[in-house]
Amino acid sequence: MGSPVLRPALLLPPPALQQPLLLLLLLLLLLHVPTSRGFPALDPYDSTGSGDSPLEDHEVDYSHARYEDTPWCSPIKVRYGDVYCRAPLGGYYRTALGARCDIRCQKGYELQGSSQVTCQPNKRWSDKAICKQKRCPTLAMPVNGGFKCVDGAYFNSRCEYYCSPGYTLRGEHRVTCMDNKAWSSSPASCTDIDPPTIKCPSVKERIAEPNKLTVRVSWDTPEGRDTADGILTDVILKGLPPGSHFPEGDHKIEYTVYDRAENKGTCKFRVKVKVKRCGKLNAPDNGYMKCSSDGDNYGATCEFSCLGGYELQGSPARVCQSNVAWSGVEPVCAEMNVDVNVRTAAAFLDQFYEKRRLLIVSTPTARNLLYRMQLEMLQQERCGLDLRHITVVELVGVFPKLVGRIKSKMMPPALAMQLRLLLRIPLYSYSMVLVDKQGTDKERYISLVTPKALFNLIDTLALRKEEMVLQAQMGQSC
Repeated sequence: MGSPVLRPALLLPPPALQQPLLLLLLLLLLLHVPTSRGFPALDPYDSTGSGDSPLEDHEVDYSHARYEDTPWCSPIKVRYGDVYCRAPLGGYYRTALGARCDIRCQKGYELQGSSQVTCQPNKRWSDKAICKQKRCPTLAMPVNGGFKCVDGAYFNSRCEYYCSPGYTLRGEHRVTCMDNKAWSSSPASCTDIDPPTIKCPSVKERIAEPNKLTVRVSWDTPEGRDTADGILTDVILKGLPPGSHFPEGDHKIEYTVYDRAENKGTCKFRVKVKVKRCGKLNAPDNGYMKCSSDGDNYGATCEFSCLGGYELQGSPARVCQSNVAWSGVEPVCAEMNVDVNVRTAAAFLDQFYEKRRLLIVSTPTARNLLYRMQLEMLQQERCGLDLRHITVVELVGVFPKLVGRIKSKMMPPALAMQLRLLLRIPLYSYSMVLVDKQGTDKERYISLVTPKALFNLIDTLALRKEEMVLQAQMGQSC
């Protein structure tokens, strides 16, 4: 067996002192009130709790009968707020497990978090609460002014408005941030009541450009001035802008300027455009006229032509001059006078150059059936012949009994013979030759040809196409 264990003896006071010590312990027990383990006793009306942090306390068992085992939460302190706590049912301590606290913020502050919290078994309150100073909406900066504030936009802050030079303050000069998070008055404004000024240019009468009905008119855009801050928001032009081509007539131009306060200033002026005119010309009898531009304005040109069978006498073109007078001489369309007493066939044809087309019908005898039928068909289409500037020349017989005829005029036999030889027309058979305005034979016929087929051929010629356009403009048709 091992050595016996030595136990220390219980040290007791001497018998003479044991009774007084027992009495002293009993007295202390009677005076001491039981509390939760490790917590001092609290005033039941003290809402500050034990003062211990829940992170530093130890877990304890909760007992409905005894508080010495009940966990506590940290005391609640809310800056700018008041806390009202209630102990759990049947309990005494206001920060013990199950305690409820109501939180209210002071005037000018608002609660963020729960308005009521509960002490939980983990020694933490169920939520956090903060009393934050109330804030009014940020004030809008007044146009042409500003404001100065004490303490920003928080509760009880005061702001004072001011305006830039030249502006008048409208509304309350001072506003205060109230408890309902609204300013004590509506925002003030700075008003500019003086309209801006603007001076328009002076534009004199303008003359339209040659051969035109318009004139380009320019001017410097007028500048407006504001009496307050010198800033203009809009410049509005009513009418054609500078640099435009203005037509004949009286044109009103208006400028309107606005400042930032929507005051407006206006100026007006007129642009008068005059077109020099020589007066309208008329087409000559048995002729037509084609004019440029408006027909009688400065620089306009009028060209004249005659109908088939007529010859232009006078100026073929006239121009409207700056002194409002027409140049040249008034044209006249006179019936074409053909000279049949010329010595050569070439001289005879020169009379028709660029004026008329020739349709030369040749027959050895007037009794020729083709000749008589062809003339009859052509006579029925006299309008179509004149419209196409066609002159019919008849060569009838055999030299020396050969005669030539243009309407009622008779040609000498020698001239008629030269014409047959020059154009290589057969002497002893029926033949028909078409000669254009340049003196060139375009087509030859040895039998009857209908006027329609003849006209279709002539209408394909280059000069004829230009004639057709001009005649359509003048309304000439058969």
